[in-house]
Formats: sequence, C-alpha cells, structure tokens
Amino acid sequence: MSARKHRIYRRPIYDEILERAHEPRRFIQVLAGPRQVGKTTVARQVMDAIGIPGHFASADAPDPEDVGWIFTQWQIGRQAARNGGRAGGILVLDEVQKIRDWSDVVKQLWDEDTTLGLPLRVMLLGSAPLLVRQGLSDSLAGRFEIVRVTHWTFAEMRDAFGWDLDTYLFYGGYPGAAPLIKRHERWEEYILDSIVETNLSRDILLLNRVEKPALLRQLFRLACTYSGRVLSYTKMLGTLTDAGNTVTLAHYLDLLGGAGMVTGIGKYSGSAVRRRASSPKLLALNTALVNATARTTFARAREDHESWGRLVETAVGAHLWAHADPDELTWWREGNNEVDWVIRPGKLMRTRNAPMAIEVRSGHPRGAAGTIAFTQSHRGSRSLLVGEGGIPVEDFLSAHPREWLDA
Repeated sequence: MSARKHRIYRRPIYDEILERAHEPRRFIQVLAGPRQVGKTTVARQVMDAIGIPGHFASADAPDPEDVGWIFTQWQIGRQAARNGGRAGGILVLDEVQKIRDWSDVVKQLWDEDTTLGLPLRVMLLGSAPLLVRQGLSDSLAGRFEIVRVTHWTFAEMRDAFGWDLDTYLFYGGYPGAAPLIKRHERWEEYILDSIVETNLSRDILLLNRVEKPALLRQLFRLACTYSGRVLSYTKMLGTLTDAGNTVTLAHYLDLLGGAGMVTGIGKYSGSAVRRRASSPKLLALNTALVNATARTTFARAREDHESWGRLVETAVGAHLWAHADPDELTWWREGNNEVDWVIRPGKLMRTRNAPMAIEVRSGHPRGAAGTIAFTQSHRGSRSLLVGEGGIPVEDFLSAHPREWLDA
C-alpha cells in the first residue's frame, strides 16, 4: 500500500497511532470515542502512511453482524500480513462493539496469531466507548492499549475551519457539520438526525437493555436544556414522563455519557459513595447538542447572556471531561458557596495531591466566594479562574487542560 499525501487534522492522535503501528506487534490498538470525531479518518490515514498491506472493514450496519464476520475479516488481514513478509500487515475493524461476543473472538484470533508468530497488527474502532471498555476488560486484559478520541477541540476547529471562539461555542466540535453552519436549518437537522438519533438508536438502544427508550430520549433533552446546572434526581422525576426511579436515571446518564452525548457530574466528596449519591450537575459533552436540541439560532443564543454563560461553562466542563479519568471531574457547593468545576488529583493533575477549584466567568462580574470557601475548607487545594479576569476562555480551550492544572 503506497503512502498518499493527505492533510492531517488530528495530528497528536495521528502521530501517536502511527508511532505504535510502526512498532513490532505487541498490543491491539483501540480507538474509542463518540461518533463523527474522526476515528475512521485517522485509522485510514495511518494505514496509508505505514506502508504495509492492510485491510479495513466496518460492522456499522443497521442489523448487527455475527462473529462469523470477524473471522472472515481476520482471515483477509492474515493474508495481508503474509503478503507483507517480515513487515507484516494491519487489520482495522470499525464499530466492532456491535457484534455480540466480539471480545472473545478477538482474543481467540489474537492469541492464535501470537502463537504462530504472525505479524498482524490489529486496530479496533468503537463509537460506544463504554461498550468497548466492557469487552476489553472482560476478555482482552493485557492485550490492548486504548487511545481516546475526543470531540474536536476549539484549537482543532479553528485550525481546520478558521472558526473564532463564539462560533465554536455555538456550533461545537463536529467537523462533519462545519460546512453546514451557513445554512442553519441544515446544520441543525444534521446534528439531530445524523448524530443524536444515530447515537441513540444504533449505539445505545440497539446495544443495551433499555426498558424505557422514551425516557432515555427525554433525559437526553433535559440534560441539554439544563447543561451546566445541578438538578436533583427528585426534580428530574417530577419533570420526566414515566421516569421510573433514580437508579434508572443514573444508569441512563451513564449510557448517554458512554456514547459521548451528555452525562451527570457528581459533587466533590472524599467518599465515592457520596459522589454517586449526590445530585448530578448535567453536562452536554458537545455544545452543538445544546443548541441543536434547543432549536435556537446563533443570534438569539448570543443575545441571551445567561444562556451564553452556561454555554461557556459547558464548553469548559466538556473540555475537562474529555481528558479526565472517570470521577476526576466534580462540582462543589456548601450553603450559598458554589464552585463550577473541581478536579480531583489524577490524570489531569499528576503532580498534585489536592483538588483544584475552577471558576468560569463569561463576561459578567461575579465574586470569588465559592473558590475562597472551597480552598479554605480543603487543605492544600488551589483555584483557577477561567474567563473574565483570569485565563481567557480561548486560551484555556486551545490547550490540553493539564497545561493549566499541572503547571
């Protein structure tokens, strides 16, 4: 396979995957992330660049394939590896999580190739990260490495499409939708039909046991409407039709978060049990979902200062969530004092042993009582201001969060 010239948009992810693909066969490479964020494009570009025989196949069909599909594609990949001689070959399987028992079959075939010494590199792509991780932990322990592919960042949309900050805050990080923003209704329908509905129907409802699909859809819309705000499960039960119970709502938020759509962020606490039992702060993981669901326009959204402020807070929260480990992103409130986001020590703060309180300001004056109260009550903690009077939102969203949090 000869290399072709192509523009690399997601350069850090591309470089990471290409470097691993050039290494001797060691691990299955897993690209996990939401729909329409460039996993397939990156994988194909790596296949072009690596210069060895390869085979790409996708299981993204309305009716899921069975395990026989994996056996067939793997045999084609094996032949490519034989044709590559000592250099071997590469096999890329897209949307693999849609096949029942996929991880057991992949483990069997990978172990067979390991025994035979066949130099077949394998890359798996999945648009339902939660399901992909479940399969990996069940069967493929010690055999894989995960590369998280997030929504496109502000810096990536700016460099690819020339967007300014306000354009990104409204239209979000879906590159496929970028050419449509001058025709707002078309952009809106693309987000709702090609991304929202496809995620709900093909990545969640088709692959999970969901007893109340109408409730799942209502919860998604509610989370978009209240993104950036704390909403107790009791209030949700009073708002939603046939809402079941709090356990059901928490489970559905996990499913929606696993598909990269919306999630519920727990309150900061030293106890994991208390975090899970707390009222969640709802968070849309891409601001495009908020505005398309609201059926609003850029002009109307920009004129509503309160809603725009929540949009800024959502963008900052989503940027943090995309790069954090589970439960690392939280919020905090005691009495009248509240902090927008609190980062627990972990992936984003490797050199610190105390939490970081983050306040987001979007042009309107607001006191620092929340962050002051938090740092006074949590020894060693620090605070960070994003927005008016602090780190410009544009600068914060242009860099990996660790550059600000671990400095």
